[in-house]
Amino acid sequence: MPIIHQITNIANSRLFTIESIDLEFNNKKKRTYERLKPKNLETVIVVPIIHNQLLLIQEYGIGTENYRLNFPKGTIKSEENIINAANRELMEETKFGAKKIVLLHKLFISPSYTPGTINIVLAKKLYKKELKGDEPESLPIIYWPVNHMLKLLNEPNFCDTRNVCALLLTHIWMHNIIKTTIS
Repeated sequence: MPIIHQITNIANSRLFTIESIDLEFNNKKKRTYERLKPKNLETVIVVPIIHNQLLLIQEYGIGTENYRLNFPKGTIKSEENIINAANRELMEETKFGAKKIVLLHKLFISPSYTPGTINIVLAKKLYKKELKGDEPESLPIIYWPVNHMLKLLNEPNFCDTRNVCALLLTHIWMHNIIKTTIS
């Protein structure tokens, strides 16, 4: 492992702290890297399915300054587990809850810059249930046929890498290639 000689906070915002890290590798080469300060940031992205249709939301993303098609997602609060967080986000963003949640995979968001992880889950057996969320506007629901799920990859507004991973993992799971379940 490289030796960390120094860590310096170089910028702070309401959401992020950026650190500069001075490293020395085993071959004696030195480099300075930057990263988001490690936090126990764990998130969830939910792929909801009802009546053989995926539920997507249309949500504004400031990074692209445009509306995008997304699966419901959000931060797991300290008192929550993956299932509770997934169900809460689902209820806040789609007005549905799920009786069954399947953990498909856990990914690092960007391991070169942050230790944050995202849990990709599949939500099934949906029922109407609304929770008030923190969204500044109502999120339109888009229903997409499961049997045409991969055609979402042709949609220009379905471009978030987390959503693409979630879609592909759902497709793989549905074809019995992976099976991991939590209740």
